[in-house]
Amino acid sequence: MFIITVIKLLLIVLNIFPSRFTNRRVMFLIYMTNLVTHVMMDEPRFAQPIPNVTVAVGRDANLPCVVEHLGGYKVAWIHIDRQMILTIHRHVISRIPRYSITYDNANTWLLHVNQAHQDDRGYYMCQVNTNPMISQVGYLQVVVPPNILDIESTPSSVAVRENQNINMTCRADGFPAPKIIWRREDGEEIAVEKKKKVLVYDGDILPLTKVSRNEMGAYLCIATNGVPPSVSKRIILDVEFSPMIWVPNQLVGAPAGTDVTIDCHTEAHPKAIIYWVYNAVMVLPSKKYKTDYTENSYRAHMKLTIRNLQYGDFGNYRCISKNSLGETEGSIRVYEIPLPSTPSKQVTHTTVESRENNIIPSSRNDTTKLPQTDAYPMKNDLFSGSASSASSSSAASSSSSSMQTSSLPAATGNSLSALGGSGGKGSLAIGKSMFYTERPPNEYGSSHAGALHRPPMVGLLLSWLGTAAFLCLRL
Repeated sequence: MFIITVIKLLLIVLNIFPSRFTNRRVMFLIYMTNLVTHVMMDEPRFAQPIPNVTVAVGRDANLPCVVEHLGGYKVAWIHIDRQMILTIHRHVISRIPRYSITYDNANTWLLHVNQAHQDDRGYYMCQVNTNPMISQVGYLQVVVPPNILDIESTPSSVAVRENQNINMTCRADGFPAPKIIWRREDGEEIAVEKKKKVLVYDGDILPLTKVSRNEMGAYLCIATNGVPPSVSKRIILDVEFSPMIWVPNQLVGAPAGTDVTIDCHTEAHPKAIIYWVYNAVMVLPSKKYKTDYTENSYRAHMKLTIRNLQYGDFGNYRCISKNSLGETEGSIRVYEIPLPSTPSKQVTHTTVESRENNIIPSSRNDTTKLPQTDAYPMKNDLFSGSASSASSSSAASSSSSSMQTSSLPAATGNSLSALGGSGGKGSLAIGKSMFYTERPPNEYGSSHAGALHRPPMVGLLLSWLGTAAFLCLRL
């Protein structure tokens, strides 16, 4: 009755003074009158607004509604988006068992949403059945962590031929919508958009053009939306290509009775079958042969050690790499070289002794390059005396001394050419050390080996003896 009386008074005032009141002022007066009326009559009112609540899917959420001076009125909760009455006073009306209501016997009515679903997202109204009805609204936000959709994404392993293009896809859902980034597991850069390299690429689709074997590896697709935890998917990119072989030394020389190791490097994917072949027969590990294979991703290093070289072990060895896309091979020639002679310590020709020590060190077995530029001057120094003697002698002379003097330079010269002085690149094995030379000798005769084992100063001594004998015969 009091409210009706107040409204009647307001209408009378509006009719008497119509020009002094605007609609906004009228509404304000009505609101103030209603408020004063509730306070004076102790009618229900809301003490505080309903807060907006954010909860991860699967977690519990609580929405409070604080009502003062409720008296005999009742409080109801309504889900506006579903247009569903959830509770009335202490009773749950909804058939969804995840909703419940509690009252703290003071002025707070708490709506519980257990294990929140995405469907629970939306506006919730707390309503008091006064006349007229009073209500207020709060919002429940249900966030969802990212989830990668495998059915819409690239499989965990994908293969592509070298120099072809490929697009790798990664789809994810969640709320808010996730952001997708790509990175390589090994931390290397990703080549995209005409070989532009980036550490991180944004987007659902990662385009790779003219893929090379260096881009092979694991890629990580990472989805984030600010809701923990972030998720990732590991995609292995296999780049397929036919085998390739690289032979560091195609010519390897070693004396009989020693051990020698030859090696090949190969690259292939899918993984290749690698093995050695000698005389059309596959080489298997044994007391004679030792094989060693070291693999790293698509690379492999093949080693073959041949123990106690004999005459039948010299020849061409082939390293073969074969996969489903092709086959290739490398060839290594193992050839025999004579054992080097040891220089005499009593040689008085210091130039010759020092040069011989440069060619084959006698005190250590180091890996070095054979000084071929010194081989020919040494030969000239060794036989300069004998050559001048032969030129001063008579062409008709047939003595055994002159024949021995003229034949000595030729034999010794051949032994020096066996140590170096030819045209192609190879490697020379002396003992267990590797020496690099231009190419191996073309012929291996017994006279060469004999000349190689003859000390160089013996040649000088024979040359002098022959010259002396020739002079004695002339006298």
